[in-house]
Amino acid sequence: MGSTSPELDPHQLGEDAFFDEVQSFEFWFQAVEGYLNGRQYGHDPDPVEPPMDEGSRDRLITTLCNYCVGETAALEGASGLVTLAPNRNAKIFMATQVADEARHLEVFLHRLQELGVDDPEAEITRRANPALVDFRDRLLALVADGDWDAAVFAQNVILETMEYTVFRFHAAYADPITAQVLRGVVSDERRHLGFGESDLGRRLAADPSGRTRLREVKDDLDALVLGVFEASFDELGIPRDDRPALGRDYLHTVERLGLT
Repeated sequence: MGSTSPELDPHQLGEDAFFDEVQSFEFWFQAVEGYLNGRQYGHDPDPVEPPMDEGSRDRLITTLCNYCVGETAALEGASGLVTLAPNRNAKIFMATQVADEARHLEVFLHRLQELGVDDPEAEITRRANPALVDFRDRLLALVADGDWDAAVFAQNVILETMEYTVFRFHAAYADPITAQVLRGVVSDERRHLGFGESDLGRRLAADPSGRTRLREVKDDLDALVLGVFEASFDELGIPRDDRPALGRDYLHTVERLGLT
């Protein structure tokens, strides 16, 4: 599978060639090179840690611990979805997502160490939001059941939309090091979300009856995840009036999929 030239817009391609291109490892290499080149653990090398009071540091640690739970869920989910993927392009894309999620987890763990956390794994266990742990378990159960559509919806629509929204907003408030890490992660989340919406949109167009199952998953999970990320903003101490409409991007996506 070859890649198109950098000058060619993939949207000029036919449908099959388009998905060969945008779900390829070659496209992934080009996408991530721009924001990973020259960075160690998601940020510029040898950063100067900004001053931070103990309360702010503690809230950031709790937030990052929960980001690690979410990224672990996505890593384990994407790993299982490589096997379930219905075609080679989807398998290849999920393999690139496994690499993305592993890197996200790694950079968040490293950021915890930079903040003075000696044992990040123990700290994550201690601070993890039980609702987010519950979401992870439900996502992995969908994967274990072999339910590709429901698992992609839970992971690449529900979870990825919430992470994309929260990480992007958090980056605007964060210290410079954390902000740089988050902006790199957001670039990946946008791509993962695009895959989920595109894949499910095409499958639902071919078989609209699948919407019934996805509405069940939505009803089961969406309030849970919205509550988790509201809790993240509570931890960051961001006033409610300054927060984005967390569900806006997610609701727009489910409307486009015909799930409202």
